[in-house]
Amino acid sequence: MNRDFLLHNQAAKTLYHEYAKKMPIIDFHCHLSPFEIATNRKFNNLTELWLEGDHYKMRAMRANGVDENFITGNASDFEKFVKWAETVPYTLMNPLYHWTHLELKRYFGIDTILNPSTAKEIYNEATSLLQTEEYRAKHLIKKMNVEIVCTTDDPIDDLKYHKQIVDQGYSVKVLPAWRPDKAMAAENPEEYNTYLDKLSKVSGIDISGYENLLKALKIRQTFFNSMGCKLSDHGIENFYTEKYTNKEINDIFNKIRTGNHPTELELLKFKSALFYQFAVMNHDFGWTQQFHVGAIRNNNTRMLKLIGTDKGYDSIGGFDIAKGMSIFLNRLELNEKLTKTIVYNINPSDNELMATMVGNFNDGLIPGKMQFGSAWWFNDQKDGMQAQVKALSNMGLLGRFVGMTTDSRSFLSYTRHEYFRRILCNLIGTDIENGELPADMKMLGEMIEGICYYNAKRYFEFG
Repeated sequence: MNRDFLLHNQAAKTLYHEYAKKMPIIDFHCHLSPFEIATNRKFNNLTELWLEGDHYKMRAMRANGVDENFITGNASDFEKFVKWAETVPYTLMNPLYHWTHLELKRYFGIDTILNPSTAKEIYNEATSLLQTEEYRAKHLIKKMNVEIVCTTDDPIDDLKYHKQIVDQGYSVKVLPAWRPDKAMAAENPEEYNTYLDKLSKVSGIDISGYENLLKALKIRQTFFNSMGCKLSDHGIENFYTEKYTNKEINDIFNKIRTGNHPTELELLKFKSALFYQFAVMNHDFGWTQQFHVGAIRNNNTRMLKLIGTDKGYDSIGGFDIAKGMSIFLNRLELNEKLTKTIVYNINPSDNELMATMVGNFNDGLIPGKMQFGSAWWFNDQKDGMQAQVKALSNMGLLGRFVGMTTDSRSFLSYTRHEYFRRILCNLIGTDIENGELPADMKMLGEMIEGICYYNAKRYFEFG
């Protein structure tokens, strides 16, 4: 993993080292904790920083036969790290192998390959560094030349930690992003009504009817907007487009609010109505909306009950998303309510579908208005990134792409931007070497800089 890692020709090396490498990072979608940033969390050891909450590593360890006690259980942090070190040699050809050693090298200056025989040495060296000020949360972000971070926040969040970060004068801009998924998650009326009661309290609106739900959400979205929010994010299996009437939605809401379970069709209608209203509100606030589409979550219900969500039991779905996506975007376009939009697919077989569908709704007024987003989750590895870039290049305009985002809960994930940039430069460099692109390094270098930084800066109007 030397200076020219993943760069297989001279053109790729030039594009990366002279153009991509120096660009700041705009992480416009992640799951970092605003609390941990505001309090400048100190991590007691490498396990806390590296393994805590990392579902990628959890899945790999289970596949390697590691007992749950050493993953999410009560084993000591060092014991958990040893089990991860035992797993790493088996991750060869998995992106975790590259990510693991990039993170050790870039954050800690450790070149040693992680395996059982080196585990203690690496653990002690990194843990020692974590005791210093330079390795607290805020410094880990700044270390990677990050300029802007957009977290993921529920409508009921008070955003007090975002305010604290601003008041502290932190040089990295940390902005909220609106994630209203729970506001339409009415599968379990008891849990949903508890959520609505919380939303009612923070908004000051008695949510006794569907219209009041929309008013409460509008009040919260106004608050988010005042705190610098410019993006929403929506995690969906598919686009909700069931036909409904206003009377039906009012009746369904009243049914749910009184603690009764909706039928499957009623739930689809209710979600379709709210999902559309979310998009309308995004447009009215001038925000960019992001849709993460196609994951099947919480497949292992036994483990869900034992250890909860986001622990590595989610997977790629196989949905027919084309028709619903078309109906949804077209309805917004017909009503002149389609804002800037980024779509991310988890199923790689949907790459060309996504890339062509978003192209149907560009308006000729905003460059790159409709974006086929970066390779997401199971796709954010070498093959997946290459496939996403190629699909975007073939079906749209690569030069307008807003680039990579971490979608991560880890403070060590910013090396994924480097990983993406190296892969991107190698793809472009290979085409130059093959005579398929002009050897105009200034022109192509400016495109690389745009994808890595400037396009996102302009697109999101971060100033």
